[in-house]
Amino acid sequence: MMPFPGLDILPAVLGVAAAALVAAALILVLRPLLQRYALAIPNRRSAHRTPTPQGGGIAVIAATIVVGGTAAVWLGVATPLLVILLAVAAALAILGAVDDIRPLGPAPRFGLQALAVLILAVAMPADWRALPALPLMLERALLVIAGLWFVNLVNFMDGLDWMTVAEVVPVAGTLAALGLSGLHPVHTTLVALALFGAMLGFAPFNRPVARLFLGDVGSLPIGLLLGALLYVLATQGYFAAALILPMYYLMDATITLLKRILRRERVWEAHRQHFYQQAVDGGMTAMRIVVHVFALNVVLIALAVATIAYPGFNIVGVIAAIVVAGGVLWRFATAKRRLTAR
Repeated sequence: MMPFPGLDILPAVLGVAAAALVAAALILVLRPLLQRYALAIPNRRSAHRTPTPQGGGIAVIAATIVVGGTAAVWLGVATPLLVILLAVAAALAILGAVDDIRPLGPAPRFGLQALAVLILAVAMPADWRALPALPLMLERALLVIAGLWFVNLVNFMDGLDWMTVAEVVPVAGTLAALGLSGLHPVHTTLVALALFGAMLGFAPFNRPVARLFLGDVGSLPIGLLLGALLYVLATQGYFAAALILPMYYLMDATITLLKRILRRERVWEAHRQHFYQQAVDGGMTAMRIVVHVFALNVVLIALAVATIAYPGFNIVGVIAAIVVAGGVLWRFATAKRRLTAR
């Protein structure tokens, strides 16, 4: 693929700082309202013990849309795809906000998510192909399925203080850095930069023990944005890197879902079977768990960059990513056994 013109470092840094400040300022303004109207009450599946306000995702998504959109207009790169991406993210945020306040049934929730992802898939340029050997319609159908999974897997995995921060900050930061190097389109790079900054602005409020949660209003559109940005990376010829970067979330959520399907459980219902939840039950602290996840993501970033620099490393890189992510999953799953053995 031909590289895209990169962005200058200084405007990029200013954009990240602006998104972080906007997100933090919005949180400070909204937190009293969230404390009053959007408390997450602990239950047997919760990782927290005291009622904690949720809805911090409002600030994250608002900052991402405002800063990313404004920068795109300023630079003259506000493409139709960017407008649709941000609009669909906003729509999913509204859906998540409604679900946070008054939970929807699985059918309407899933149907509206599918519609949002379908709109975005149709908007993708026809010459952007992640799997060019497949017919375009088949690739787009697979994109809708993958997009739906990303929307939900971020929601599934957002069950521990700083978990989504430990995942989204390194992944979005890497996508932004690739864009600064000219390996990602400018308009989607702006979204990655804004999301990276907005999550940094949210991070202090979600640090264990969290004073604020993202809520579905944040996790659903973040899943959509991450999935879209990774797909765009794959269409530029870096499919292996796009697969490696979210490997921890993909493996934890997918393996857990398959196990629940095999046990014929109601997969749409909340549970405590994710590997990171097993680690909590096994005695690991939230901070220790997210440090593991963040460290793993640093390794995954190195592997992803290696596949970009050396395309012949693609298969080895993916296998290595599966192995190291699997090692962390195993450590989480056996936490209780190790504690008992002491």
